Amino acid sequence: MLDIRQTPMGGELRDFLDVVDVIYRDDPRYIRPLDMDLKDRLNPKKNPFFEHADGVVFTAHRGGKCVGRVTAQIDRDHLARYKDDVGFFGFIDTIDDAEVARELLARAERWLKDRGIKTVRGPFSLSINEEIGCLVEGFDAPPVLMTPHHRPYQGGLIEEAGYTKAKDVFGWRYEIGEPNARVKKAREDIRAMPEVTVRPISRKTVDRDVAMTLDIYNDAWSENWSYVPMSKREADKMAADLKLFLVPEITTLVLIDNEPAAVALALPNVNELISDLGGKLFPLGLPRLLYRLKVGGGRGGRLIILGIKKKFRLQRKYAALSLFLYAEMNEGGRRAGMTWGELGWTLEDNAAVNAGIRMMGAKKYKVYRLYEKSIA
Repeated sequence: MLDIRQTPMGGELRDFLDVVDVIYRDDPRYIRPLDMDLKDRLNPKKNPFFEHADGVVFTAHRGGKCVGRVTAQIDRDHLARYKDDVGFFGFIDTIDDAEVARELLARAERWLKDRGIKTVRGPFSLSINEEIGCLVEGFDAPPVLMTPHHRPYQGGLIEEAGYTKAKDVFGWRYEIGEPNARVKKAREDIRAMPEVTVRPISRKTVDRDVAMTLDIYNDAWSENWSYVPMSKREADKMAADLKLFLVPEITTLVLIDNEPAAVALALPNVNELISDLGGKLFPLGLPRLLYRLKVGGGRGGRLIILGIKKKFRLQRKYAALSLFLYAEMNEGGRRAGMTWGELGWTLEDNAAVNAGIRMMGAKKYKVYRLYEKSIA
């Protein structure tokens, strides 16, 4: 018999955290996230997302064992912006069992419907500004920082529960190397403009620079599908988190006439450094992680933000800014001793961005799918 249990955000999460050891025990690509990070993200006292959101955790149990998990959440900022009565599910991981997935999602749907939601969308773990999607292509590569990983059957189980595709987003693998002539020229042209200032984000300037990044991000992404602005408190938390992992060489901030105009922010792929920790920082995980960070650790990274303010993106004079940012990140990654990075995610229908990434020589290697279901 299947038992679905409900836990409040910030409650006891041991089953929620440990169920991945059952689901992924024979998947050599899976990397368990750090328990401490997930606990903080699911704690309303520590995650500013919950200043404008509510949520709950569900776990599925059979024969005394946890066999699946999911969250349900309502983002009031999303509802205020779109007025679409959409709520979200996230963190879905189940054994290969249609009943488990169906009943977990049904409980999430019931919780959302009781609060006026008419359409459910996901996976969002927890929001558009965090991990999104169910992996449907690219199972042969391990997950990088802040991206999901699933078993090949997971998307099919979501569809069996009545969900249909809403949108795909892409992950791109980029091998750091020698840019082509067009990209080199873009870098030279932008750097030669007297009104343009280019500098990295450093630990000393991170608080100020994250505020500038937020200003650019909330302008550049404002027309993207399902976009919700990041709040100042969420940006402040991001700045605090960045201080541990920041590598200035793979950050680029562009000012034009002293106005924040464009930004690219990548982080080292911390997943390469925690793959053997089993989600645990104590007693030995933390010193191992700190040592690996100190000596350079992995050779991969992930581009998590790249944006250009619309007023500059629409000026022909600055048309090369996107290629310039890619070129700067390539050079910075080389200086930092990195060999590759994941670029993304990007929306499947964002033709201009996807074309620019292809021009840099990146290859689409993962597809993450978002699903929807009407519960009106």
